[in-house]
Amino acid sequence: MKKVLIPLAPGFEEIEAITVIDILRRAGIEVTVAGTVRGEIEGRSKIKVAPDVLLDDVAVRRFDMIVLPGGSAGAEHLKNDPRVHKILQELAARGGYITAICAAPTVLSAVGLLQGKKVTSHPSVQGDLSETKYSEERVVVDGSIVTSRSPGTAMEFAMKLVEILEGRSKMEEVNRGVLARL
Repeated sequence: MKKVLIPLAPGFEEIEAITVIDILRRAGIEVTVAGTVRGEIEGRSKIKVAPDVLLDDVAVRRFDMIVLPGGSAGAEHLKNDPRVHKILQELAARGGYITAICAAPTVLSAVGLLQGKKVTSHPSVQGDLSETKYSEERVVVDGSIVTSRSPGTAMEFAMKLVEILEGRSKMEEVNRGVLARL
């Protein structure tokens, strides 16, 4: 079974996080939601989510993919968290999938993972990604780096992650239940 880590920090974008968690779990992928702080974490729209575990508790686990939800405040917290940097660097060294949506590609940039990569993001942070080959596509895949633009692209992003981890037929199977426009 494929294993995915989704770290949540205060101010995370709820649509991006919950959509991805839901779609990946529908595909039978093991998703671990790890809070950067104890207790419920409040998103940008004041929705509180109870993570499965603390980020400290997953430091030694091996994941196939990490998904960083956006939300400007949430992405800023992730960018300033040395635990997130360490997990990203270790996953990159192993060739795992590193994915981010909305403002979260700035976290990947801060860790030095986007040099020369084709990426996308929310337009508000495009200027922070000058070392990349920037695209305005809704979901961009460049090797093991996958990026997406905003809450409005969260479903496409989630489905692309299922396709990457489990194949197109699994993605189509999941979509028969949710009827997303892809």
